[in-house]
Amino acid sequence: MYEYPGDAEFGFELLVCRWAEQEWPPRDTEIDAGDDDYAVVISRQRGTRHRRWDTIVLECDPAGLNARRQFGPQTLDSDLLRVVRWAPETWTWYRDAIPQPDFPWRYVRAAVHRAADRGIINTRRQGNRIEIKRVATYPRWLRRIIAIENKPDLDASAARALSDQLQRDVDTALADEVWVATTATNNEVEPVLLKDLPAEVGILTFDFDADARHTEWAEASVIWHPTRLNPTTTRNVSTHGITPQKREKETEASRMQEDAMHNSASGSQTSEIPTAIDSDTNEVINTEQYRQRLILAERAYGAGWRSYHETMRPDCRHFEIQRFGDGIIPYCAAKQRSQTAAECAGDCSEFEPEPPNWRMRGWPLDGGPGARIKKLLATRRERVREREVSDLNPNSSQHSSSAPVDTSIADNNSSEENSQSK
Repeated sequence: MYEYPGDAEFGFELLVCRWAEQEWPPRDTEIDAGDDDYAVVISRQRGTRHRRWDTIVLECDPAGLNARRQFGPQTLDSDLLRVVRWAPETWTWYRDAIPQPDFPWRYVRAAVHRAADRGIINTRRQGNRIEIKRVATYPRWLRRIIAIENKPDLDASAARALSDQLQRDVDTALADEVWVATTATNNEVEPVLLKDLPAEVGILTFDFDADARHTEWAEASVIWHPTRLNPTTTRNVSTHGITPQKREKETEASRMQEDAMHNSASGSQTSEIPTAIDSDTNEVINTEQYRQRLILAERAYGAGWRSYHETMRPDCRHFEIQRFGDGIIPYCAAKQRSQTAAECAGDCSEFEPEPPNWRMRGWPLDGGPGARIKKLLATRRERVREREVSDLNPNSSQHSSSAPVDTSIADNNSSEENSQSK
């Protein structure tokens, strides 16, 4: 078995993220008709309060992803999302524009000020009232969420523990697909196929070559295809097979959605509805599930996967980055190997702060090697995202000026998510 960077899951995880950034989707997998033109955003160690995944792949609408950039590279948390998505086209008192929350208005007002400070909405005072107006319409940029668990060495005990987690992922269906990534053994039957994993979970095996470049450095094989979980869709609303009773219920859900949006625009206080009709896809949408997915997508968008330096010590004089295949990984000169995130901390016995004179150097190491490494990783992330939204096929150019708008689904005003920021 090949010894991956750091001989741990951390190094394998970084390599999987880099591969997904270049090659997603895996070969021998099918994508929906009409969805062959999409961008991907990769993140790692992101999730919800109860579940965190190793790798997250966001399949995005390219025009929508480009429109999302108008709101900055940082994450929009649940409070900011509420403000941005409900900000009207004309100046409106924020309490008339945003639906009645089930927590005090002062928290909404604080979010309005934070949004204004970041330049993602406009605000003004009219007497004692704060009025808001949108800078741009928040786009519907997210298409699908793919969750990947990375286990380079999936032994029996690890498989048992992972099986329970994966079954919960399938049951909650927050992601559209769930995968397990592991090391290829080149056996006639891969050992991972003999593990007790949920049948809905796909399996990817990897073989990395540190000395290869471009697409030859990583070989990924699909040995088990996942089941698509359709997390927000409760049922497909097509004309075939719909009874009058079902059509009446769907029409009522659509009417409630339109009333909610109309009441918000007219200043009436609205309450959230559990389901709505997506006007683009004609599907019944679970709005709470949609909200949770959008919050997760925003977290992944803001963090990316190269943010590992935030939990490591690039200000150590021994911290370096080196090339592995077509990826860049952290390397510790003191340990003479690629370190893990847990090892690279202030309590490491080899930790030594950068000498002050290093930070006084000019170009190309302005601020010292540690600061330059952070800048390099951030620059690479932005370069990849720029390429994702610009390298569109000719048929997609017609969509560049009209990103899908996120107007058909109302926010959920649950206080659980907001309690984290109070």
